[in-house]
Amino acid sequence: MAFNGKWKIHSQENHEEFLKAMAVPEMLVKMIKGVKPTTIIEQKGDDFTIRVETPLRTVTNSFTIGKEAEITAMDGRKFKCTARLEDGKLICNTEKFSHIREIQGEDMVETITAASTTLTRISKRV
Repeated sequence: MAFNGKWKIHSQENHEEFLKAMAVPEMLVKMIKGVKPTTIIEQKGDDFTIRVETPLRTVTNSFTIGKEAEITAMDGRKFKCTARLEDGKLICNTEKFSHIREIQGEDMVETITAASTTLTRISKRV
């Protein structure tokens, strides 16, 4: 249950480039490029609820490891994903991007890739 808790991003790389690779409208990119969301993760066995909060929007996704689920991205688009746990990493692959979360020491590191662009976020538990 290492993912449980409230996490605040303290650094991110390639955020704006990633948003553009995901074809997020330019106006929205300008609005959210400096935003550092808070993520609340609740894990009960294989069941996860992940809530991502920003000043503009809050998105909650619930899923079970190994079962297909519909997830909503921060821009409102919906994607199908079958999450899995592999070597301590929470992995979700969609047709548009892959999202990997892992705990490294006291940090949660997220690696999100769309096309050839990778967004890296590092969060601390708060």
